[in-house]
Amino acid sequence: MSNNVRVALIMGSDSDWPIMQEAAEILDEFKVAYAAQVLSAHRMPEEMSSFAKQARSNGFAVIIAGAGGAAHLPGMIASQTTLPVIGVPIPLKTLDGMDSLLSIVQMPAGIPVATVGIGNAKNAALLALRILGASDSEIATALDAYAIKLHDAAIEKGRNLQSKRSQRTGF
Repeated sequence: MSNNVRVALIMGSDSDWPIMQEAAEILDEFKVAYAAQVLSAHRMPEEMSSFAKQARSNGFAVIIAGAGGAAHLPGMIASQTTLPVIGVPIPLKTLDGMDSLLSIVQMPAGIPVATVGIGNAKNAALLALRILGASDSEIATALDAYAIKLHDAAIEKGRNLQSKRSQRTGF
């Protein structure tokens, strides 16, 4: 896979990193380069706007944006670029991330943001890889292998459960 940075991982605050790190780990596993940075829609509007407008010319192909609370970052980025934007709702103490989810998923017509489950940055990275894999056969092949690993792990979990159950019940 290419060494050039193709995915941007952006977040409204460094406190979002524990969630967004899950996306970084998946991208690392697939050897897809990414850049991670804090870009607050509310505290850094000029920097956020500049990033969005220059994202394509800076070589990015997909943007994963994590945000909590009002969660404007993914939508504001999507309003200023035509690159795919994947929103990750970050759960906060209040409302358990439902506010973030609704803010990200309820974008107006014409400004799409793909949205994953609350705190599910891993799926955001996998979706970004699928987007990249549409035109990169090496990533597509790696995703096929990943799907087989998931399948095999699920089969093994079923066997382990049956084994534990039979030990307890005697059959």
